[in-house]
Amino acid sequence: MNTRSRWLMISVGLGILLNPLNSSMISVAITRLQHVYSIDYTAVSWIVFSFYIASAIAQPVMGKASDLFGRRKIFLAGLVVSLLSSILAPFSPNFGWLIVSRIVQSIGTSMLIAVGTAIVRVHITERQASALAGLSIFLSGAAAIGPFAGGVLIQWWDWPAIFIVNIPFVVASFLLAWKMIPKDGPATSVSRDMSFRKWLSVIDVSGTLLFAVGLVALLVSLLSVKSSGYASMWNIIIGLIGLLVLGTFVRHELKTTSPFIPFRTFAKYPAMTWVNIQYMLVNLLYYALFFGIPSYLQMVRHVSEFQTGILMLTLGLSSIVASPIAGKWVDKSGPRPSLIVSAILMVLGSVWIVTWTETSPVIVVSLALAVFGFSNGLNAVGMQAALFKSSPKEIAGVASGLFNTSRYFGTILSSILTSIIMGGTFNFAGFRLLGVFLTVIALVLVLMSVWLRYSGQLNEPSTGK
Repeated sequence: MNTRSRWLMISVGLGILLNPLNSSMISVAITRLQHVYSIDYTAVSWIVFSFYIASAIAQPVMGKASDLFGRRKIFLAGLVVSLLSSILAPFSPNFGWLIVSRIVQSIGTSMLIAVGTAIVRVHITERQASALAGLSIFLSGAAAIGPFAGGVLIQWWDWPAIFIVNIPFVVASFLLAWKMIPKDGPATSVSRDMSFRKWLSVIDVSGTLLFAVGLVALLVSLLSVKSSGYASMWNIIIGLIGLLVLGTFVRHELKTTSPFIPFRTFAKYPAMTWVNIQYMLVNLLYYALFFGIPSYLQMVRHVSEFQTGILMLTLGLSSIVASPIAGKWVDKSGPRPSLIVSAILMVLGSVWIVTWTETSPVIVVSLALAVFGFSNGLNAVGMQAALFKSSPKEIAGVASGLFNTSRYFGTILSSILTSIIMGGTFNFAGFRLLGVFLTVIALVLVLMSVWLRYSGQLNEPSTGK
């Protein structure tokens, strides 16, 4: 790889790490934000919901937009949006404004994720696999270091620091990207001649809005019921509206020519569908831990943000250590053996959580995090390999987009599960109940992995015929 290509990769890497970094740093700030804004656990959960929902919507939309307007333009615009959100968030006068800043941040960082990998694939043709592997280090490394970085920043300064810390990354990425990313070519005749109405149709604005409105309405209904302890007529109405809108969304997606979520693709490639379901469950479990354990440490064990960050680092580092081991194993034996072992480790870790007490030694927590981290490392490689094996090359782009969508569905479901179980206050009894639910999910993953291993679902890539 020549010097210019290396700097191009660094410029993109500094941008795409912002999404996983900000996704994970917030996990150790939940307790602090509750105190600052005097809100309960259900309300503060929206700081997590908003980021994931916005990411799930923005990434596929911005991927399509980059085809029309150019990847360089979208990448640089994403950096500008990320910078504005990082500057404005610390000055939020109330929690509602902080949520808005968080949504803007999610959109900006999603613009970077949506086109970053494509930029590297297009402009780095020499040792391309190494370049893509380098980008994965930026992504996984940022997610791993996030809780630790968040804990340190909150301990030394305060919660605004987890937004301010983005600024040097954004500035460095922008300066490098402006110089290193080649300018976009002239717009195609299709994009030049496309009317505004046609453009809205291509990126499926109608479907996107239906999805967002329906999902938010359903979440508001579910969380309000748990927070208040009863289902008011207003809660029921909001929930029914959410279900109605989501039903309309599904009908719309089945009819439109350029759907936000191509449901017909799932029906055409059943093996790929099972992989996406499994990936959604994996992320449900993993992110429930990602936010549940820091809250347990801080609210139940009264561990500081700094110490919580150090303990959570065990999870990320174990995942990084497991990844190269998983790579060699998957190359030799295929994805399913590693996924079966990963699911078994998830079961053991979840059962272990159920046995914790309010005075369990910290070393027990650290070892459990190591188990989950190693499991996640096996999953990170195994699930990606399973996706490649279950989907034909001609739909690689669509398959990758659906895979990321499944990930965000899993993260959203994890936040819903945790919030419903805990209600307005995080407590030890609720955390133990969460462990029981995670054990059930892990057992389902074991059964799915074994069934898919021996049913022949992934023997050959699906052709859809």
